[in-house]
Amino acid sequence: MAEITELSDRSRADSHSKDLEREDDEILDAKVERVYRKLDLRIVPAFWVLYFLCAAVRSNVGLSLTMNMETGNSLSQKLDLSPQQVSTGLALFYVCYVLFDVPANLIMTRVSPHVWMSRVVLGVGIVGSCHAALSTAWNFYLIRLLLGIVIAGMWPGMAYYLTLFYPPSRTGKRIGQYFTAAQVSAAVAGLVSAGFQKMDGYGSLTGYQWMFLLYGIVTFLLGILILWWLPDRPKAPGSPEKPRRGYKKFLPKERPALKGEDALLHYQDLTRVYHAPPWGLRELWNVLCDWRIWPLTIMYFGIVGVGIGLQSFGTLIIRAAIPGLTGIQLSLLFAPIWVCDLIAILIVTPLSDRFHRHRYLFFIFPALLQITGLLITTYAGSLDNPWPRYVGLLIVGFGLGPTTPNCMAWISEIFQSRHGDIGVAAATALVTGLGNTGSIMTTYALYTGWASDNVPGPLQFRKSNSVMAGIVGVSVCSAVLMAILVRVVDGGVGRRGYDAEAVLDGAARRELRGQRGLKGIFGCNRGRNTGGKGGSREGPGTGSAGDVVKE
Repeated sequence: MAEITELSDRSRADSHSKDLEREDDEILDAKVERVYRKLDLRIVPAFWVLYFLCAAVRSNVGLSLTMNMETGNSLSQKLDLSPQQVSTGLALFYVCYVLFDVPANLIMTRVSPHVWMSRVVLGVGIVGSCHAALSTAWNFYLIRLLLGIVIAGMWPGMAYYLTLFYPPSRTGKRIGQYFTAAQVSAAVAGLVSAGFQKMDGYGSLTGYQWMFLLYGIVTFLLGILILWWLPDRPKAPGSPEKPRRGYKKFLPKERPALKGEDALLHYQDLTRVYHAPPWGLRELWNVLCDWRIWPLTIMYFGIVGVGIGLQSFGTLIIRAAIPGLTGIQLSLLFAPIWVCDLIAILIVTPLSDRFHRHRYLFFIFPALLQITGLLITTYAGSLDNPWPRYVGLLIVGFGLGPTTPNCMAWISEIFQSRHGDIGVAAATALVTGLGNTGSIMTTYALYTGWASDNVPGPLQFRKSNSVMAGIVGVSVCSAVLMAILVRVVDGGVGRRGYDAEAVLDGAARRELRGQRGLKGIFGCNRGRNTGGKGGSREGPGTGSAGDVVKE
């Protein structure tokens, strides 16, 4: 009887101890959440504005092809571009994007990230403005090449930058938040282009020239502002301030992202970032030889191909489905596609972070929606009622939204735990660079680049739409394969992702405790520990701010 009583007392004591530990974890988690919300206010708005303008400069060329066609003042008419020349010019941008993506992102790991992002935005502003001076096909080709060079590394660089301040499992929502800028940009660009078309002839400039010029000037000014707005890579509390040398002497002094207790909490939660080991050619080679890059690249290939294809030729697809629309009507119908895209991002990406061990599902189901929408756009409707084909484009837009942010977040999750900083920088750049060959294919070989498919009539673009549905299907198959291999070979992301030599900081311990699930959403407190056991808060990275750094 006494033994039973002793066992009961011990069980109650263990249960009480676990309750206290769980309560301590919840208090610490709440403090860490507050720190990340502060970082959100500093980083996400800057990235949103940056991406909004750069996406507009990059994609406005698609709108310029149909602006003021009634008066003969569209870009294709002024430069006398054939459909094949248009496709060539659009594809050349992505050729440079593919070639320079990896080198640009690797440079970013060696220099101040906020300075590098400023360089990108300044370059996009200057080259974007030059689109207003285009006069012949050859300088159209040249300006698209230059734009691809200066913008290379921006998108993977933004994903890499986030991993300096957030655990990879929490980047999906943030990527989604600033990725909405591309959708708003596409929607607003369609609406604003209607206004620019009204300016046609004002000051001896066409509507598209006004559009390129004003967007470029605003983007250039933002590039200067980024130097003050974005923080540099985080520094450990108590670390000595390094003297400003070289180009840094001419730049404004950086404002730290966090101070005081917030800086210490961030250090304890993400210690691995503060003490990332240096990398060389051997470490880079290990990343390039990692088999996980290739399924992710195929995933990205399909979704970015469809996204860029829709962005570049969306107005032409709508015109083919619903003939007789004016340029302004096309612009107005183009915008809702990206509104659907934006809504899907805001709904799906926060959930994908909360259930990050099942992130592949948040990629696969939206991708299947894209296939459904493309098939509806291709085969639904009739000459008397073509509007179902437009509804198909809205479905494609809704499916497009979450796929790219989830793919980028999955890359960061997989490669940071295995290869550190260089893993994220190289893998995100390589996947997006090689994946953008999908953009080259859709802009060069499909739609205006496919002569037999670009014949006006009810069958126009049917082959191109079908090919796009096919490449998204390949992406889905690759995502399924990747999910199976990660579970079979690696035991699941977040379970064996942290090796014995890695720093077990606060974020890593949270990963071992499990997914957040629905905890804290809509007042729900369930969903913690959906994939692991509780973990202690003890470990590296604790202590006072004064003795954190010992050199």
